[in-house]
Amino acid sequence: MTAKCYGRLLLGCITLLSACAKNIEKVPLELTTIDYIFDTGDSLGVNAERYLSGIYFTIPRGYNRVSSDLLDAASDDAISSVTGSSDVFKLATGGYNASSLPESENVWSRCYAGIRKANIFINNIDQVPLNKKVTPSFPKKHAYKAEARFVRSLLYFELLKRYGGVPLIGDNVWVLGDDVKVPRNSFDACVNYIVAECDAIKDSLRTLAQVKATGEYHSITRGACLALKTRVLLYAASPLFNGGNIESGNDKTGYLNEDINRWKLASDAAKALINLNEYELVPSLFSDIFITVDGVNGKSNKEVILARLEGRSTALEVANGPVGYSPGTATGMTSPTQELVDAFPMKNGLAIDAENSGYNISDPYANRDPRLGMTILYNGHAWLNTSLETFEGGRSHPGNLNVETRTGYYMRKFLGPFESTNNFSDQFHDFILFRYAEVLLNFAEAQNEFSGPNDEVYQVLFDLRKRAGIEAGADGRYGIAAGMNQSQMRDAIRNERRIELAFEEHRYWDIRRWKIAETVVNTPLHGMSIIRGSSGRLSYTRAGVFQPMFVSRQYLYPIPYDEVVKNPNMDQNPGW
Repeated sequence: MTAKCYGRLLLGCITLLSACAKNIEKVPLELTTIDYIFDTGDSLGVNAERYLSGIYFTIPRGYNRVSSDLLDAASDDAISSVTGSSDVFKLATGGYNASSLPESENVWSRCYAGIRKANIFINNIDQVPLNKKVTPSFPKKHAYKAEARFVRSLLYFELLKRYGGVPLIGDNVWVLGDDVKVPRNSFDACVNYIVAECDAIKDSLRTLAQVKATGEYHSITRGACLALKTRVLLYAASPLFNGGNIESGNDKTGYLNEDINRWKLASDAAKALINLNEYELVPSLFSDIFITVDGVNGKSNKEVILARLEGRSTALEVANGPVGYSPGTATGMTSPTQELVDAFPMKNGLAIDAENSGYNISDPYANRDPRLGMTILYNGHAWLNTSLETFEGGRSHPGNLNVETRTGYYMRKFLGPFESTNNFSDQFHDFILFRYAEVLLNFAEAQNEFSGPNDEVYQVLFDLRKRAGIEAGADGRYGIAAGMNQSQMRDAIRNERRIELAFEEHRYWDIRRWKIAETVVNTPLHGMSIIRGSSGRLSYTRAGVFQPMFVSRQYLYPIPYDEVVKNPNMDQNPGW
């Protein structure tokens, strides 16, 4: 694997440091100026490219970023294996306010710092000759400027989904002494701005084929731009903002009216990306998506649309793998809930509580959707050349550790193929921001909400379940019932989204945008208590493990206290 294959994103920090070291006598680091970065004599655009790499690094991180927990541990899909008042515990119970939002989710200043950095690039890149071209008629300068605008748009969306309408600052780059007491823009204006940016830059971004040809596999592409537009419009059309505004008449917290045509906009945006025919579902194992880098060792992964590169390591395995193996092997931070486990159907596609599903409480993991075993480690699951023991007193659930499973489960998704090895080895753990399966689910949801089920909506579910390894059945429907009405299809799509995208930072936001968090989050969460009798026989009993809490003000985060205090034009969100 060469540095070129990693793409510009991974090289950003390394090249920036090495470049500064090489040029330290020419331009001291503390005196680096805009004129130096955007050098009118730099025909290769070396310094500008390094600066763009820094903009890439403002793209949000994932994987155990909430003080070592997954964000999903603040949803109904998992809880933290760590007890006590951790950051993820505060998110799950609403234990925060405008001055104490956990740092990992208090993204206001970080996003605006990234937006400012992007604006500096956008305002200055045109003065750099940068003679490099993707093709004879496709200057890299145009692509790079569009990439900076994409990151800026993505950061605005990260703010939008947390806070509602936020200040839009255009291309401004303020300095000390400037009056920056700007008010929040409306939710509508923010959505329109992001969508307009996506429309404006999409044809200036490189295609998947172009970035593969140059070896920059993880550069921002036209597909990533369309994926962002799709997600923004899906959120905007969702009940929280479109008809379910938490404060009637407040244009910062959502639209002032409900409009079903917003679902059509989201559907059309997803369809436009699908029609590019550049991306596809990985046809082999579902688990391969997360550890296979496109173009490495001849492997192909055309499901990933955009990922934040993290390089090769065993960090994810050490953080989330089961405890109880060789000392220090893993810390088991994430405990998936029984609610998530129960959401996975049987291998025949039927829900576990459906008639004739074949579910057996005495052998609850047999003949299940293969994605269950690729997402969650359960008792008897193969791991590190042995069988996992999560029964009470078992190797990975001894009951006397500060951190161990609290539910009888550990997270399997994203981890390397260590079922039949004795030790971990370095794996790629790129955090996928957009992948094709999400786009398909976005399309199915938006299309169903706009006009009800049709053949295209059904086909999305069929395609995902076929790839997962669910049996087609005699009727070729993969356990999906025919003739569903809109409400039934909505439930089917939401459940498919939950299990397909588990732990990818979707569920936490989905239950908010669907405006069901007050019901879902205020329901006690469960695990599986497994007792091994003297004969070795196992008995399984659902057991309560955690009671999260949610009130309506938590649908949006509070604007940081410091921002409200220093800016009299900054309106706080309702209830905070």
